[in-house]
Amino acid sequence: TVSSPHSYPTPSPVSLCLSVCLSSVFLSLSLSFLPLPWNGTRYNNVLLYVGFVVQKIIHLNIAFSSSGVGVGMLMCSAIVCIYYNVIIAWTVYYLVMSFRAVLPWSHCNNGWNSEFCIDDSNRNLEPNVTANITGNMSDIATTVASAVSAAVNITKNKTIPASEEFWVRHVLELSDGIESPGVLRWQLLLCLIFSWCCVFLCLFKGVKVLGKVMHFAAPFPYLVLMVLLVRGCTLPGAIEGIKFYIVPRWEKLADFNVWGDAALQIFYSVGMAWGGIITMASYNKFNNNVYRDAMLVPFINCGTSLFAGFVIFSVLGFMAHEGKTTVEEIVAKGPGLVFVAYPEAIAKLPVSPLWAVLFFLMFFTIGLDSQFGMFETILSGIIDEYPHYLRNKKTIITAIACFVEFLLGMPCITQGGIYVLQIMDWYCASFSLMLISMTECLALSWCYGVDRLYKDIALMIGYEPHFWWKYMWKYVTPLIILFIWIFSVATLGPVTYGDEYQYPEWSIAVGWMMGIISVLPIPIVAVIQIMSTPGSLMARLRHLTKPDKSWGPSQPEDRKRYLADCGRAETELEQVTVSEKMVPPRGNGVYDETTVAFLPQKS
Repeated sequence: TVSSPHSYPTPSPVSLCLSVCLSSVFLSLSLSFLPLPWNGTRYNNVLLYVGFVVQKIIHLNIAFSSSGVGVGMLMCSAIVCIYYNVIIAWTVYYLVMSFRAVLPWSHCNNGWNSEFCIDDSNRNLEPNVTANITGNMSDIATTVASAVSAAVNITKNKTIPASEEFWVRHVLELSDGIESPGVLRWQLLLCLIFSWCCVFLCLFKGVKVLGKVMHFAAPFPYLVLMVLLVRGCTLPGAIEGIKFYIVPRWEKLADFNVWGDAALQIFYSVGMAWGGIITMASYNKFNNNVYRDAMLVPFINCGTSLFAGFVIFSVLGFMAHEGKTTVEEIVAKGPGLVFVAYPEAIAKLPVSPLWAVLFFLMFFTIGLDSQFGMFETILSGIIDEYPHYLRNKKTIITAIACFVEFLLGMPCITQGGIYVLQIMDWYCASFSLMLISMTECLALSWCYGVDRLYKDIALMIGYEPHFWWKYMWKYVTPLIILFIWIFSVATLGPVTYGDEYQYPEWSIAVGWMMGIISVLPIPIVAVIQIMSTPGSLMARLRHLTKPDKSWGPSQPEDRKRYLADCGRAETELEQVTVSEKMVPPRGNGVYDETTVAFLPQKS
């Protein structure tokens, strides 16, 4: 799952959840609809965005060029993969540090802690000054001095929790800004190497290995969430956190920003326009029930978010109880929930190392799940562009791609690396994805045509979907995406980190360049295709906005039905191979990446 770059928990979680659910139903169902596992080219002519798979559906090369959309999708995934694995590396480091009898972020007795550090042993020092003076007169001087020191720090608001100091002063060794990159953190370097090795080992054989890995990686987070929920509900104060989570503030539903944040978040959590859904669904059977899958995905996504909310807020309620504050104050602390707030809560639990290992192992598997989908999209796009040369070199291509992405991620593990990562996350994972998805949707519904799409779906599942999807794809979905895009751009603002640091102008300009670069292939490829096509301008546009003749099912029996449905002659078929080595279908009927494709004969 990929989160919005700068949307953090609000003081009205249920209001947000309600709008998230409604946005999920209307946006996800209208967008994430159907996988069409047809021809094997991943992105060169991919334009069917609706949800799970589409391959080589339309050879559009005008303003919404399918080739440009595919390249832009790959560029988005490539950029996000760079820093996403850095986040996984942080998780690996926390996981390793969890294998200790005493968690290092639970106390202030470490070499990296400052005089402003507070933990459970000195958090309540100031209120207990009188008791300490009465009960221990011999140490009155020391006690008063400590109390005064603590009072000064509290007054100046300079106290820093031990978990935050562990994150800032040890894990990151944070520098003063992006202008001061500092040195590489060798601990994070080793963790980043380990993360990329995991990605390589799971993907170098394609879905054969990945499928086995996902049998563990997919259900494991749910198991850990259930364990954490049971434990969280038994903690003192958990009920207050859950009440804060489930009691709605109805007035917040009238807030435009709540709906905008909800729609933006569901856009990222479902994974639209990243390419991972398209790539993975390309391995489906031709007759897979895509209608059922498309209905289940947004509801499962929304249900998982609601379930995880109970886990998070039960622990936040415990934190508020321990800190003698309100849940709202805990929630309002900002983006450090995973690496500051939650580790602090875990440190307060009995047998805290056990819960820390479970939590960060869960977070590690969730991160790898997302990374696998995005990185497989990159590999498939590269290999399928030159299948005759690269098809049998999957291992080498995977190794090279992992190494290049690893090198590009090294600036993010310096002492100033988080400033670089924040820029990439702020600009690259926002408005460009929405433009790409809107382009896909418009090309599918207006150029390929919803009527033709309905026939394709009926060919696959035996019946046509409800008629209202036509209006969703043609009108509602593009308007929703346009609304989210406008909201995202209007609320984006300059990149920031924390409450005090301001990025220099040149870094903001670089961020915008990284955000725009993934959209540029759409108009560039469109212009190239228009210029290279013979005929008048209108003739070129008419030709380029029609589906490619090679579009169709890859298997002969399916293609015969498709041609008959289209009113085309069966004699148009010619069997061609996409690889010198023929690979038979696997036992489950899913064809591998080197199977036969059936294309129309060239005239």
